[in-house]
Amino acid sequence: MDVILVLWVCLSAARSVVGFGMDPDLQLDIITELDLVNTTVGVTQVSGLHNTSKAFLFQDVEREIHAAPHVTEKLIQLFRNKSEFTFLATVQQKPSTSGVVLSVRELEHSYFELESSGLRDEIRYHYRFNGKSRTEAFPYRMADGQWHKIALSISASHLLLHVDCNRIYERVIDPPETNLPPGSNLWLGQRNQKHGLLKGVVQDVKVIFMPNGYITQCPNLNRTCPTCSDFLSLVQGIMDLQELLAKMTAKLNYAETRLSQLENCHCEKTCQVNGLIYRDQDSWVDDDHCRNCTCKSGAVECRRMSCPPLNCSPDSLPVHIGGQCCKACRPKCIYGGKVLAEGHRILTKSCRECRGGVLVKVTEVCPPLNCSAEDHILPEDQCCSVCRGHNFCAEGPKCGENSECKNWNTKATCECKSGYISIQGDSAYCEDIDECAAKMHYCHANTVCVNLPGSYRCDCIPGYIRVDDFSCTEHDECGSAQHTCDDNAICTNTVRGHSCTCKPGYVGNGTICRAFCEEGCRYGGTCVAPNKCLCPSGFTGSHCEQDIDECTEGIIECHNHSRCVNLPGWYHCECRSGFHDNGTYSLSGESCIDIDECALRTHTCWNDSACINLAGGFDCLCPSGPSCSGDCPHEGGLKRNGQVWTLKEDRCSVLLQGWKDILPTDCL
Repeated sequence: MDVILVLWVCLSAARSVVGFGMDPDLQLDIITELDLVNTTVGVTQVSGLHNTSKAFLFQDVEREIHAAPHVTEKLIQLFRNKSEFTFLATVQQKPSTSGVVLSVRELEHSYFELESSGLRDEIRYHYRFNGKSRTEAFPYRMADGQWHKIALSISASHLLLHVDCNRIYERVIDPPETNLPPGSNLWLGQRNQKHGLLKGVVQDVKVIFMPNGYITQCPNLNRTCPTCSDFLSLVQGIMDLQELLAKMTAKLNYAETRLSQLENCHCEKTCQVNGLIYRDQDSWVDDDHCRNCTCKSGAVECRRMSCPPLNCSPDSLPVHIGGQCCKACRPKCIYGGKVLAEGHRILTKSCRECRGGVLVKVTEVCPPLNCSAEDHILPEDQCCSVCRGHNFCAEGPKCGENSECKNWNTKATCECKSGYISIQGDSAYCEDIDECAAKMHYCHANTVCVNLPGSYRCDCIPGYIRVDDFSCTEHDECGSAQHTCDDNAICTNTVRGHSCTCKPGYVGNGTICRAFCEEGCRYGGTCVAPNKCLCPSGFTGSHCEQDIDECTEGIIECHNHSRCVNLPGWYHCECRSGFHDNGTYSLSGESCIDIDECALRTHTCWNDSACINLAGGFDCLCPSGPSCSGDCPHEGGLKRNGQVWTLKEDRCSVLLQGWKDILPTDCL
């Protein structure tokens, strides 16, 4: 399980650093794909919110704006098995009208449809789940004649709605069906041939099939948090790893069963040494290192050869014969008071060698020497001279693996390496000295002597720290801050170490302790101390359970052309009636500018009256004369000259001489 958690953290880190550049193959520009430039019925190209893309006016006439079959098929393939997509559009909808911005449907079933109702002042999202229709409604007035940027993002069961780069709504919904059936069609500005006709201007209509697609429309929005689909992918990854772990466990159990069965079988294990194969329990002598070796269950075990003690007679000496590991007694020779062992030579008038206790004349041709006569030296027990500095070790004697040859002026000898002792008297073959058993070490108290080949080591007993190579001292791990306890844990010294216990109000294993809040922290709050939450911006309370109303508490002061609208954990300044955003969408509402209803011809003045633009509204001024009745049309009705009524914003209108004047109620 720890392996799975480590992999989960790695996956989280990997996903958290994925770039947010939009792949053009994972987005569909609806206006471009539908080729609206060449559409003549019901659609006219006009100026949009900006000049970087084309905008089109959808007129109040019968029209059929839908995609060609190849475009619909492209959309179907993009939607297939996708759990994450975003719909983007920039819309200026005629006031108090209703219509569908985009619809993907098959016969009577809407798989994706975004509708704006000016009658109920709400945005609706229609989709299907498990073969049934679903609708999510969001109270918001979009049909007000102003430009609005809309971004509807779906991530599995998580829905985000941004309007004018403000997060207006966030919900958990049933995950929509994205595998569209054959015969589906894509409609722009309407539901089908005769229903849901949108009246207004549309620009930048796109569908993005990537996480956080709203970044395309609002690049400055936060984009560091993983999406719901990212989380579900990680959960699926963990489930896959758990399944893989279960399969591996089953295979290991099967392998253990087979191994236990094989252990009951007898298979002779052999050893191969220098090209020779020895059967189990075979023994042989390793002459190169003077060891007795045995093959045991396929492994070679060697021990140094133990030579028997020699009790040579007075007329003999122990010598190595024929490269054998152990010495043997051989008769000695005496010449001029000098004792010679078997094989040694002496130079008289001729060269003589001791053989069987007798000096035998031998013929030896000495090689020429490449040195001056004063540098000639005669080695011990030899007849031919050599140059001074001659390497006797290159000619012998034969030293064992734990001894080394050393040159002298006239001969070479074997010497045991440091930490070894001779086992044959001439140091040709040496064995390790167990300094610990022989009490030849310098380890002090609170240490343990550990024998090593040719040496030893002093290890500290648990709970002590090293002072030098030979001594250790008791260690206060807690006091010296050399412990593994968390800052919010209590360190306690023990006999041979220490223990860690989390402080009250913290939970964990002592090495890692985290604060504990009994009722938890809501809306993304973090528990930073016992029962103390650090709330994200926009929330307050002991458990971050209360939304801060930035509007009523006066934390935010919107520009007088806008009004403050409180949102969960946030707010935004919405342009007042008669104003619209200039496209910069400033947080304080400074980007709200007056709508010139007269110039845009969105006023309701009769033909025989003159439109006068005002800040946030307009006036209709009737010319004097008998033809002007002074009456004014309003919201589909007719108001008589001088009639007073109350508006939704708790203001009143006074009709004076054929033009409409908007005054606060306290003016009357």
